[in-house]
Amino acid sequence: MCIGIPMQIKEVGFGHAVCEGMGMRREVDTLLIGEQPVGSWVLVFLNSAREVLSPEDAAKISSAIRAVNMVMENGDSVSSGALDNTSIEALFADLIDREPPKPDSLLALEAEREARLQTEAGATGDSHQTTTKMAAKSLSGEI
Repeated sequence: MCIGIPMQIKEVGFGHAVCEGMGMRREVDTLLIGEQPVGSWVLVFLNSAREVLSPEDAAKISSAIRAVNMVMENGDSVSSGALDNTSIEALFADLIDREPPKPDSLLALEAEREARLQTEAGATGDSHQTTTKMAAKSLSGEI
């Protein structure tokens, strides 16, 4: 698995930059994101910058990586409660108590299904029976 590391640009060169982040210093290929000014944050995969980040997003990603590292370092003691769950939750603060947003593709699929239900219900005049049939088709994967 490849995990992107947020890094801050410290020096720039043609097609590359020297970046620091999470205790590392690396020369990073910047051809995919173009030249960025010193101080910019980038998401680095395999020594290649793939995305320019806001400082806030860089901090969130760094926190999430620290939480994963905490779990990995504590191994079996996580399940026994030896690891403080509040410290992990603090590192995922932006995700606590919120529903993840649905991708546009899923929203479009839901809207399409709802439109089919309404169309079929209007055609038969019996919306309850139609809704039940459509729900059964949806669950069986026919829709």
